[in-house]
Amino acid sequence: MDPRRLPFYVIGHRNPDTDAICSAIGHAELLRRTGEPDAIAARCGSIPRRTAWVLEKAGVEEPRLVTDVRATARMICQPEVVTAGAADTFYEAYRSMLAHGVRSVPVADDEGSPIGILRYRDLLELLLPGDGSELNSRTVHVSLLKVAETLKAESVGAPLPDGRDQEDLIMLVGASSQKTVDRRLRKAAEEGNIHRYLVVCGDRPVVQHYAIERGVRALLVTGGNTIDPSLADLAKERGVVALRCRQDTAGSTTLIRCSRTVDLVMVSNFSTIPANEPVSRLRKSVASLEQDIFPVIDPVSGKMIGVLSKSDLVDPPRTRVALVDHNEFAQAVQGVDEARVVEVVDHHRLAGDLVSREPIRFLNEPVGSTSTLVGRKFEHRDLEPSAGAAMCLCAGIISDTLCLTSPTTTELDRTMLKWLSGLAGIDPEEFKREFFAVGSLLVGGTTAEVLNADRKEFDDDGVKVTIAQIEELGLEALEGRREELMAALEKLIAEEGFDLAVLAVTDIAKHHSVVLAAGDRRLVGNLPFEEVSPGCFNAPGVVSRKKQLFPSVCQAVRRLG
Repeated sequence: MDPRRLPFYVIGHRNPDTDAICSAIGHAELLRRTGEPDAIAARCGSIPRRTAWVLEKAGVEEPRLVTDVRATARMICQPEVVTAGAADTFYEAYRSMLAHGVRSVPVADDEGSPIGILRYRDLLELLLPGDGSELNSRTVHVSLLKVAETLKAESVGAPLPDGRDQEDLIMLVGASSQKTVDRRLRKAAEEGNIHRYLVVCGDRPVVQHYAIERGVRALLVTGGNTIDPSLADLAKERGVVALRCRQDTAGSTTLIRCSRTVDLVMVSNFSTIPANEPVSRLRKSVASLEQDIFPVIDPVSGKMIGVLSKSDLVDPPRTRVALVDHNEFAQAVQGVDEARVVEVVDHHRLAGDLVSREPIRFLNEPVGSTSTLVGRKFEHRDLEPSAGAAMCLCAGIISDTLCLTSPTTTELDRTMLKWLSGLAGIDPEEFKREFFAVGSLLVGGTTAEVLNADRKEFDDDGVKVTIAQIEELGLEALEGRREELMAALEKLIAEEGFDLAVLAVTDIAKHHSVVLAAGDRRLVGNLPFEEVSPGCFNAPGVVSRKKQLFPSVCQAVRRLG
């Protein structure tokens, strides 16, 4: 995926059940076939065992695990980075920045890791300082090899240095009289620094001879003029680098200054951004920094994968999200409040603080399963889901309606299950038996798996409640785990601050539930079921969390008043 092309996730609630995962799979397929090619089925929790069996039987890949939908630096950074190397000259960096229309670039080492920031204004300040200090200075820290490369100069004297090591050279423009130039060179020789001089002149053989004879470090002959072969031989003998270039003397002296490398002026004290850093945090952390651009670093490889500028953070793009089987931020994936929610498909009550900046598609109907609504969306568009998606949608309906026996079942659930099961090539009753026979959580699941296989959180009049539910073929294994599960509910309350935590263990064959409850004793005592032991209730005929369990909990909350 293009790092700047943010994902579009179709995702169910936390601690997802079969309907949440299967409706996400089906709806993502529908979106891809109706103009949203980037729609991705996702989940924000582990896959229950029965749901894993459905996916394997349907030949459908597991939805992507997504735990945070906030946009990150990786998603919005500019991946095609214009960089400079520490050994690049000012001239090379300037031309590159000019060509790409940028005013700052990262300076990278040979491995591509950032070692500094080069700013356009720093180059200008070095070449044209406000106090004129650089213009009045005759000393330049530069590599002769870089000078030759920048000027595209021909070397005719002593060999150029092999490396790119820079040295302090004193520029002397041989534009004065021959006598004056000779006097200055003799004085340099007396002072012992003649070997640091770089003499620049045009077609002045006498000045060229003075420079070579005195043993300067280098001679540059400008304007395309030649160096007499005898002088070239003398330069080789005296160890003087002799260069000739086509530029005039004024242009050559400027380009000599531009031959210095960017490591002299780059900002070495700079900030980088981890690729997984949420954009919302970045906007605060970089606001006070003077830095113009920020290298984005992959936390695993340590390599630079892009750059961000402050302007990228003014109105950054947001991850798009379609929510299925829930409509509350409290039940949604982390970061949903910073994402762009574009659609909701659900069959639960309206609650919570779900808001959007723009109008969205919102489908919420009192049916037994979100998968039913997704199936109907296919039908309304005269489309048929693939066999795998159809099987997943069947599983969502069968699991949420207990194969059309739950009190939440509607005629639409029946119609959709009949249509989808034909497309999937399954018999609903046989599928139901196989589905519920898969891995009893009471027998083989951990405590965490039992509590989190299908758990939702609610806030009712300021009372914080969580209700988990598992379906079993028989409740024989419950008694041996009842104390363990009650302790786990107490721990959940202590760690997450719930007022009431409920676990319903439902026998789908007998349409009977045993309800375990912990928390505020007044709330527990207000539950309208037969309490057979502290916190343990018989609930005959109770199979639906939405139509039976949740209303009962709400009733217990109301009775507090």
